[in-house]
Amino acid sequence: MTLRLLILLALATPTLLAAQQQVPTNVELHREGQEPKGYAPCEPSIAIDPTNPDRIVAGAVLDYVYVSEDAGKSWSRDRLTSKLGVFGDPCIVAGPQGDFYYAHLSDPAGEGWRSDALLDRIVVQHSKAGNAVGERWSKGSGAGLNGTKDQDKEWLAVSPSGDRVALCWTEFDHYGSEAAGDSTRILCSTTGRKAKKWSEPVSVSAMEGNCLDGDSTVEGAVPVWIDEMTLGVAWAHGEHIRWNVSEDAGVTFRSYEQYIADIIGGWDQVIPGIGRANGMPVTGVAREGVHAGRVYVNWTDQRNGPFDTDVWIIWSDDKGKTWSEPVRVNNDPPGKHQFFTWMAVDPVTGHVHIVFYDRRMSDRTATQVYVATSADGGKNWINHRVSETAFVPSEESFFGDYNNISAYGGRVRPIWTRNEQGIQSIWTALMEDR
Repeated sequence: MTLRLLILLALATPTLLAAQQQVPTNVELHREGQEPKGYAPCEPSIAIDPTNPDRIVAGAVLDYVYVSEDAGKSWSRDRLTSKLGVFGDPCIVAGPQGDFYYAHLSDPAGEGWRSDALLDRIVVQHSKAGNAVGERWSKGSGAGLNGTKDQDKEWLAVSPSGDRVALCWTEFDHYGSEAAGDSTRILCSTTGRKAKKWSEPVSVSAMEGNCLDGDSTVEGAVPVWIDEMTLGVAWAHGEHIRWNVSEDAGVTFRSYEQYIADIIGGWDQVIPGIGRANGMPVTGVAREGVHAGRVYVNWTDQRNGPFDTDVWIIWSDDKGKTWSEPVRVNNDPPGKHQFFTWMAVDPVTGHVHIVFYDRRMSDRTATQVYVATSADGGKNWINHRVSETAFVPSEESFFGDYNNISAYGGRVRPIWTRNEQGIQSIWTALMEDR
């Protein structure tokens, strides 16, 4: 190695290290106790407006909605209302024309767990593109009403044109039932841009699960529009990730499901300091870039042992017919937990961004937040710490089941729950992928 090269490396190394170690500005959206009553905020969801990336809409348990008009630097806060009730599992997605959709669980009687009508359907509220997006919402349309069965764990996806919206979820014959005759299945339904009326739900899972909300339950369905007519969905069952696909825009699905990856140890995972944690799959697709059309599935599992939860990803270049081998996303030495993963594929750049909690810097339960980014289709990953400080969660607090992330044109906004001394708060980071 020449002296000139050594000098150049010596000069470049501090700059490279500084770039890798620089933590983006953190912004708090909400802190427990700011409202006179209600559930502590958790299970946050976030979406960037593709027609105006300075506008971002987010949500959190139980019924919160947040709007930013300055790329996430400041936020307004409101509470969503619907005649069908609002009872958590918030999911917010944005369509390419600037429409927003907020899916959640139902509580039509407004009595929570005291009512037999709780979870009787999935509710989706639409916010029309324009200056009031995120502030004005429809009254809500319901999908999945089916007698006394419970509808839970939903997620949305918007087609490339914005004219179709897909909704997939788990139907429980009776949530929490130990009866052998009670089962769960994955259902999907579709609607148009205004989300006024949903199609009759279609079962996409050939194998049913139990109703105990654990590894043997079929759960965690996340749909993805591969193109305008092809709709895929992945979910978890036991120690496997399952996949099904529709080639007629969600009207019908294949009569069989495909096993595409293992979740070693199951999707119901034990993480110290967290009351419950799951590694359910998340889906995404590249719209642009070298790998346009590539479908991704991301999850966590404990294949390296119960004290070493890791983040994984696979991909398919043939609409889910065949899949890659799993790639480990977190790049730390073995032996620490990474959990609560979620993924966003930037529709402009094709870069993949995955957010997760991370304990690589701690021997106990002190937890940071990281975002991993891949610019080469998932083969290689750069891990960025995005939380300014660590926190120590409390098992006594309901911490939710997921975090979320959105990306558009190099603007990346992860969102997560933080818990300090039993007080929960919702945060984002002003991350740029330039």
